[in-house]
Amino acid sequence: MVNKEQKFGSKFLFLAASFVLVVFVKNANCAPFREAGNQLAFLIYLVMLQSIVCFSNFDFVFFNDRGEMEDGEAWTMVQKSGNQFVVNGQPFYVNGFNTYWLMVFAADQSTRGKVTEVFQQASAVGLSVCRTWAFNDGQWRALQKTPAVYDEDVFKALDFVVSEAKKFKIRLILSLVNNWEAYGGKSQYVKWGKAAGLNLTSDDDFFSHPTLKSYYKAHVKAVLNRVNTFTNMTYKDDPTIFSWELMNEPRCESDPSGDKLQAWIEEMAVYVKSIDPKHLVQIGLEGFYGPSTPNRAQFNPNSYAQQVGTDFIRNHQVLGVDYASAHIYPDSWISQSLSDTHIEFTKSWMQSHIDDAENHLNMPVVFSEFGVSSKDPGYNSTFRDTLISTVYTNILNSTKKGGAGGGSLLWQVFPEGTDYMDDGYAIVLSKSLSTANIVSLHSKRLNTYNSLCSWKCHWGCKKKHVADNFQFHEEL
Repeated sequence: MVNKEQKFGSKFLFLAASFVLVVFVKNANCAPFREAGNQLAFLIYLVMLQSIVCFSNFDFVFFNDRGEMEDGEAWTMVQKSGNQFVVNGQPFYVNGFNTYWLMVFAADQSTRGKVTEVFQQASAVGLSVCRTWAFNDGQWRALQKTPAVYDEDVFKALDFVVSEAKKFKIRLILSLVNNWEAYGGKSQYVKWGKAAGLNLTSDDDFFSHPTLKSYYKAHVKAVLNRVNTFTNMTYKDDPTIFSWELMNEPRCESDPSGDKLQAWIEEMAVYVKSIDPKHLVQIGLEGFYGPSTPNRAQFNPNSYAQQVGTDFIRNHQVLGVDYASAHIYPDSWISQSLSDTHIEFTKSWMQSHIDDAENHLNMPVVFSEFGVSSKDPGYNSTFRDTLISTVYTNILNSTKKGGAGGGSLLWQVFPEGTDYMDDGYAIVLSKSLSTANIVSLHSKRLNTYNSLCSWKCHWGCKKKHVADNFQFHEEL
């Protein structure tokens, strides 16, 4: 535990370090500071500064021996300012992960401990955001058993997930429904509609039928207005929640024009904001370019991607949508056989979306799923590490310019003993030390950038000269 004297000492060290930083920045262009020895001193200072703030982004959040955040410390909403995320007016670049099954595991006392384990292990390498499901519709351990009818024990399990995440200073992106059949998804809503006597012909009726839309809205309302039984805080007021996600990987293949899905996004984004104007909202898209931007179709992984009813730029121009998302699965979209082509695609795919987020959307973009499957022909951990490093390098290249590359989320992080849930993409950090080191290093780099821009500015504006002089981020 940290006492008041230790907290005061840390704040004093921070103020002293800040003063030193001002001196360094002020004199950074003087001849003596261009000498190698003084550049090394500058680098050492940055590492010292990072140690002092301890990943707190100057919120002075302290942790106990288990790595849990102590109660009563600063914990405020993530917001958006232009093409950057901000917390307390300071940049917040995301290094995060996916673990979709947290609620289901928390619903069983015999597996609840795995939720704590994954948060503890993720926090240890500096991961600050987790994306997970706030839905399980009509399935085993369903949250929503039938429309607007909930299993209270499963809802309490979601309460536990939110409460436990805060202990480790991890924020949550909560997705509200699935495009796919796993955990129910839009097909379960259609089944409910048919059982109620509706004349439905396609799973894509989910996006257009008034009754099915009312089912979805009722679920949104139930989750956002939920009072957490562990914290007594309403979800819509809880800063632990980074954002709401309308749907995991929405597609509407019955309407390649994209009009049906566009109308649904427009309606639901505003609906979520009408209940909860405080939290950020994202759609949950994979990032495919659609009919409205034929000149961008060249960046799609294949020709089919333009026909699934999504439209990256058009969809994200909707009122109420705060940031963009894209996923990265070259082994699924291009070829299962791993090659350098996958790495080159990843680079161009990320850059095109960062460019569009800056030039057309004025919002951050998060690459909210990326990974490579161990089931792919020719798979090895070295290739996985190369892919992860490629994603992180592209994020850093954007970060140091104050760009729209808001962050990335690994798919997916598991604790030990959950192999039976592995879809091939699972990363067990305790068994993958090279990967864990890459993740940890990226966390430190992002936190250093956040820390350097602590005077409520953007990298691309007042502190641009700091970024110009900060040449050694690859060695941090």
